[in-house]
This record gives sequence, C-alpha cells and structure tokens, in this order.
Amino acid sequence: MLVNLHSHLEGRVRPATAAELAIEAGVVEPAGGWAGSIHLDGPADLTTYLAKVASTYPFFRVPDAARRIAREAVEDAAAAGQDYLELRFGPATHADSESGIRDVIEAVVDGMRQGSASTGIPSGAVVAILRHHDPAVNESVARVSASLAGEGVVGFDLAGDELLFPAIAPHVPAFRIARDAGLGITCHAAEAAPGTAALEAVTLLGATRIGHGAHIADDPDALAWIADRGVVVEVCPTSNWYTGAIPTIATHPAPIFRGAGVPLVLGDDNPAQTGSDLPGERIVLVESLGFSAEDLHALDVTSIAAAFVDDRTRSALSRRLSPQLLDPLAQRVEEV
Repeated sequence: MLVNLHSHLEGRVRPATAAELAIEAGVVEPAGGWAGSIHLDGPADLTTYLAKVASTYPFFRVPDAARRIAREAVEDAAAAGQDYLELRFGPATHADSESGIRDVIEAVVDGMRQGSASTGIPSGAVVAILRHHDPAVNESVARVSASLAGEGVVGFDLAGDELLFPAIAPHVPAFRIARDAGLGITCHAAEAAPGTAALEAVTLLGATRIGHGAHIADDPDALAWIADRGVVVEVCPTSNWYTGAIPTIATHPAPIFRGAGVPLVLGDDNPAQTGSDLPGERIVLVESLGFSAEDLHALDVTSIAAAFVDDRTRSALSRRLSPQLLDPLAQRVEEV
C-alpha cells in the first residue's frame, strides 16, 4: 500500500505545467528551462534544495494556477499507484493578506478535490506555517485553516529553516487555533536541529507526527522519549540525502527508528526536485535500508492509523490492506 504522509505541493509542479503557466503569468523562463530550474542533479544542501522548490512560487499567487497544480499533483500520485495523499503547502508564502491566504487554500483544496474525484484516491491538505513568518501572520493562516477543517484541510504543520529560526514558542497560539478546530498536528523538526527539537514540537505544539526528524536518532534520550510516547516520524530518505541531513542514503536513520520501536510513515517530500516519488522511496527502504516485508506491513498499518483522515476513509484504507502482505514490493522482498 502507498500512503503518502509527507509531500509538499510546491515540490510537485510539473515542468511542462510551469512552462505553460509562466507564459500566462508573464514569468520569464529561467536559464536552462523549467526542468533544470526545478530538478536537482544530485545531493546538495538545504539552501540549494529550497531554492529549487522556490522557483515555482510565483504560480501559486494565481488561484487558478494553484488549483491546476493541486489537481495534477493528485493525478500524478494516482498514476504512481498511491492510495492516499496528504499535500502540505505554505499559503502565506504566496499571499500577503488573510483574504489572499484564504484564496490560496481554497484553490488548492478545490484542485485536490477535483483530482480525487477524477482518480478515486482520497487526499487531504495540510497547511504549513513558516518559522520565519511573523506569528501574527501564522495566526491568520491558522484561522483560515480552522475555518476549512472538514472541508478539505486536514492538518497543520510548521516548516522552514530550523537553524536560522529554531524557536517554536512564538507559534504556539497558531497551533492552539488549529488543534481546537480538530486539525491533525505535524511539525518539521530535528531535520537540521538537534533531536530535542522534536520533543519541543510535541510538548509545545501538540504534534503527533514529526517531519523528517533525522537527528532524533543522534540522541538516545530523545529517541527513547519519542518511542515511549508513540510519536510518529515521517521519513523521506532521498530528500534527507539531497538536503545534506544525511551523508548517504545508506546512513538514513530509518533502521535505527525501527529498532527503537518508533512508529514510522513514509513520504516523498519534494519529488520534482529529487526525482523520487513514493514508490521510489519504498524501494529505498528495501534495497538500501534493509526493510523486510513485515517492516513494510507495519509501516502501512502505522500510516493508516496516523493519517489525518475521517473514520470512513481510514476504514476503507484498512480494508484494502492485505494481512497476507500481498503488496507487490513485499512479495519481492519475500522472494529475495
């Protein structure tokens, strides 16, 4: 089963779509074309990685363009065989007012709804606030997100540069608004900062899931704390390699998390930049990180339980999960 719980909408823009939207919006095509502007040739650092993601930001300021990109993202996920997709995005990066933020979120939700209707795969929007944005702006994002809870918005996230903006206390009020509306809470943490950043995300923001969390594995106390409380870690191995969070794919801490009893789910983060979508990340777990068929099944069970979905969708996904491990990749692992 392919349940994608960490994927950024801004990192799923088709180069061909970018080229078309650029003509409509009067955006100058970058040197080397849109494919070169969006895609990374190989591992770099977080700054380079985020610059590639940011190349498509101008398109999200136009609601119709954001709607199209969201629809195509769901369609692409379905074409790759994914069973459920959560798309996260930062609306305050693309709008300057609360009404503009609402326009962006509503356009994305509408596009995702269209994509789900045409493909049959359920999807949900996770709205992200940014660490470097003013807390008042982030509270505006939270208010709009809360008003759309149950209408396509399913979760709330904190993203951005942990090294330059490590403090999360200023964003507690925004997360309180999101929690009170019943939104699922996740947080990018311990990707660039120490493992203790994940503990703060849980205790201060109410996060039940941690995005990336690579450096939790460096701190035995943090690792035990996360495992004991059943906090879910969203792993994205190829992305962590491309951002420099880990030196090689083979050194990704997913096996350490698994051994410590940390519940894991999988995401592809920004596949337009890395060239690796969710099926590719699942292969990485097997071929580079030693995950067995049983490990994949456990990941699937955790993914369904941790997804920010309603009971009806969760039950439908659970019914499709084979207790006999009939996932094609699981079969392949067993044959090896």
